[in-house]
Amino acid sequence: MGRKMFDLCGRDERLRFSPYCWRVKYALAHKGLDCEFVPWKFTDKEAIAFSDQTKVPVFVDGDQTVVDSYEIFRYLDRVYPDKPLLGGETAEARARFFKFYAERSLAPGVMRTILMDVFNAVHPDDRDYFRTTREKAFGRTLEEMHSPSQGLSMLDKALEPMRGRLEESPFLEGDEAGASDYLVVGAFMWARVTSAADLISNADPVYAWFQRMLDLHGGVGRNATRIVDIDGGYAN
Repeated sequence: MGRKMFDLCGRDERLRFSPYCWRVKYALAHKGLDCEFVPWKFTDKEAIAFSDQTKVPVFVDGDQTVVDSYEIFRYLDRVYPDKPLLGGETAEARARFFKFYAERSLAPGVMRTILMDVFNAVHPDDRDYFRTTREKAFGRTLEEMHSPSQGLSMLDKALEPMRGRLEESPFLEGDEAGASDYLVVGAFMWARVTSAADLISNADPVYAWFQRMLDLHGGVGRNATRIVDIDGGYAN
């Protein structure tokens, strides 16, 4: 039985926008592992009920099922040790820092910048679910949370540590990309796929890094279908 991953899709099955799924796609490409990416919607809970939880990515490798992007990284290193992602204890500690940095520092600014774009990219069957669950978590409406000016300001401040690192090396991991880069790039792919918003200036070292990440592994990121590629653009 081959490898497959349940992968969040939008109103067109080609739109794959989960930042956590994008982490795993880069990790698989790093390892040179083939995988079938199965389109999945927020409301398709029954399709992944076998995983005993309700979120993607869900990675299936033969009779093994692994959930959570970081745990999938660990699984891939354990089962496919060539081209390690996390490496030794010190390297894994660094990767865990970037995991939390992406989720707690970068994602909030990105989210406030692109939230309504994401909503427009979501499959129509999922929109009530998306609105209800997110508004409950935010304590306000999607429209109130969507604030590109505030989001970009938040993101600009959060990117300072990345800028410092990328002024001295092409990737967060050094001369070659690794787990830290893949854990962070998911947030940028989330925005690239769902939105036409410019998150960063093309003079920013983070912009140059993202361009390198898009071209990495045969253009796994650059070749992804975007909302701007779909007929109708942002139309509901």
